[in-house]
Amino acid sequence: MKKREVHASVKDERLVIKRRNQMIKGAVTLFKEKGFHRTTTREIAKASGFSIGTLYEYIRTKEDVLYLVCDSIYDQVQERMNRDIDTNQGTVANLKVGVANYFRVMDEMQDEVLVMYQEAKSLSKDALPYVLKKEMEMVAIFERMIQKCVENGELTLSEQQISMLSHNIVVHGQMWGFRRWSIQKMVSLDEYIELQTDLLIHGIVSVKEKSV
Repeated sequence: MKKREVHASVKDERLVIKRRNQMIKGAVTLFKEKGFHRTTTREIAKASGFSIGTLYEYIRTKEDVLYLVCDSIYDQVQERMNRDIDTNQGTVANLKVGVANYFRVMDEMQDEVLVMYQEAKSLSKDALPYVLKKEMEMVAIFERMIQKCVENGELTLSEQQISMLSHNIVVHGQMWGFRRWSIQKMVSLDEYIELQTDLLIHGIVSVKEKSV
């Protein structure tokens, strides 16, 4: 499924990226406070620091902005994972680094993630399948990393367990933002990463055995 093209009348790619990043930041604040449907494009333009006319040089509809918010999350996760780690290394140590990197991106983008899950239903029929596919690609990153660990003998898991663990990693990363009203009062991000990684990789039985 191809990336959906968001029309821009401006041809300077660097300027398009800059202005759209400004839009994303402004829109996320508004969508979180008011919701997608109650937010106007004029309000998005003001929050982004430019006029409504300038806004429409970079998008066509308000839904384009929501799509850009969703797409930026996955792009940043992919960029961070590809930049900082070798996803084909096949060691538990490397898997832990991958989980930590992913959780840190989720911390940096927790408002965007919250908005995406609250408002994704407002995406058009052509945009929503693309966003859902990107979500599965994020899961697939961890599936590959875990599969390599299994092939190297560092983990013993079935295909079903690999898939479930991968989904759990993705959801637990997002949970840092979803449950921040409670979790972030109890532990720091570093503590959260350590606790969740230990539970995800070693499981509650191993934790119990270590404490006995």
